[in-house]
Amino acid sequence: MITWWGALFGLALAIILILKKLNPVYSLMIGALIGAILGGASLTQAINVIVHGAANVMGTVMRVLAAGMLAGVMMESGAADTLARTIVNKLGDRFAILALALASMIITAVGVFIPVTVIIMAPIALEVGKKLNISKLALLIALSGGGKAGNIISPNANTIAAAHGFGLQLSQVMIADFIPALATLATTVIVVICIQHLGSQVTSADIKDTENDNRQLPSLGSALVAPTVAIILLLLTPIGAIFHLAWLEKCNLDAMYVLPVAAIIGALAMHKGKHLRSFAATGISKMTDVVLILIGAGAIGATITQSTFPQLLITGIKTMHIPGVLLAPLSGLLMSGAAASTSTGVILATKAFSKAILDFGVAPLAAAAMVHCSAIVIDSLPQGNYFHVTQNAMHMNIKERSKAIIFEAICGAASMVTATVMYGLLHL
Repeated sequence: MITWWGALFGLALAIILILKKLNPVYSLMIGALIGAILGGASLTQAINVIVHGAANVMGTVMRVLAAGMLAGVMMESGAADTLARTIVNKLGDRFAILALALASMIITAVGVFIPVTVIIMAPIALEVGKKLNISKLALLIALSGGGKAGNIISPNANTIAAAHGFGLQLSQVMIADFIPALATLATTVIVVICIQHLGSQVTSADIKDTENDNRQLPSLGSALVAPTVAIILLLLTPIGAIFHLAWLEKCNLDAMYVLPVAAIIGALAMHKGKHLRSFAATGISKMTDVVLILIGAGAIGATITQSTFPQLLITGIKTMHIPGVLLAPLSGLLMSGAAASTSTGVILATKAFSKAILDFGVAPLAAAAMVHCSAIVIDSLPQGNYFHVTQNAMHMNIKERSKAIIFEAICGAASMVTATVMYGLLHL
């Protein structure tokens, strides 16, 4: 058994190395190895723990890779652009802020990664901001807050990790996170309305590049095919359980094949079947970093779960009379903040703390929802790529982009608080 302090040292070392810009995968593997050895394991035992931990995440890895197919189709076909422009145009100037946040939510919810969502939405948002005199800071909060809301109900890597980290179906977590997602959307709209004139305004230079996109976008109907098929297939089993339809319950369809099938059907509906290879290549390239981090997180997670730390943590929380249920949101919050990534935060939290959370008697679905919803609060810190991608997309300097962090955290906190009250305190 590895000592608790050795495991914690390994985790702390991994986080420090990530903050120092060392590749996250190597950071996690180094932390796992050194933590296990310092904790009393021999070199052979340490390697066995790491290999075992990496092997345990292979199911999640396969599903994350499968999700890349859907993401690639939505991003590269122009389907996401079609959805965004339709929502903004239909809601009009009067509801422009809601339109931007809602469009970001929906695009992320159908499988597009949140940094890509902001890149897609930025030109549209800047055009709206110039027309309605809304500041770039407010526009970014609208996109980021909406994206956070969509991210916790999406078939993206973070949702897959939350589901399989607690032995659940992807659709179960997506459904459980729906009300917290709406809370984040509502909070985002309120925050943006309050700060819509705070910060620098959009200039003509900011939107000069948005007028040169001459791509032939698919129709709205065809753009909706892929996400609609994916959602329907993923919800068949939960619907069967709700209405006691045994034949639907037995379907038990898995994201591993549902998402690629939906992507293929969607591409054919948009008459872009000949581009499937390039869509798939884009999708899998986007997933590569997440998959590698999953392997590293499996290693550090195994080091922690094979140590005395989970039991010590449980004892300490009970001694201090702290509600054990709070470990779920705290682990998601702290791990995502350390890694500045929702996906990495969820992966680390589930692999390192899932056993301890469940040992407090927290139901798996409640634990997954709280960990997942808390991981979107402070995931946009400067050590992560989301901070810099969104800064460039919105033509902001570092100082102004940094001001957005507190408002993004407020939007994300709405989801965390809602999930904790619903599933942790009220046990819904």
